[in-house]
Amino acid sequence: MAATDDAAKARALSSPVRLRILRLCLHQARTNKEIAGLLGINPASCLHHVRTLVATGFLEAQEERRGTRGAREVPYLATRRSWSHVEGVAPILIEAFIQETAALAPEDIEVWRLGLKLSAKHREEMLARLRDVVEEYRAMPSDPDGEATSLMIAHHRDPTA
Repeated sequence: MAATDDAAKARALSSPVRLRILRLCLHQARTNKEIAGLLGINPASCLHHVRTLVATGFLEAQEERRGTRGAREVPYLATRRSWSHVEGVAPILIEAFIQETAALAPEDIEVWRLGLKLSAKHREEMLARLRDVVEEYRAMPSDPDGEATSLMIAHHRDPTA
């Protein structure tokens, strides 16, 4: 993969709106109009984001269909290629998480926070085990009768300790 491809993919993932679009299209193909409505944004702005995600391989157009008034609609589905470690996007991931969870009731979200003091060896060991568990579940096919959920894990140095 060329460096320019990597740069384009990094730019595509540098928007909380685009990350939210990927989440909306993860389990269900949605049209630009549906995505814009769910996000509360202008359909033209949404289309710009959708096209960026399609061009970088993160979204894929599905079979065209006809809408309620016979208009041509193209649904999009996330390709699941955005699951990777990308440098420098932590603030964008956190902003997307905040936007996505803002309207949740307290009982609809679980949050754990833990302070540890670990050697470099133990820290890397812990992070490798967490990555392995997450990767194992990411690789599994979706359960047809499952409920869509999301997971965000953040590891950081603690400047207060």
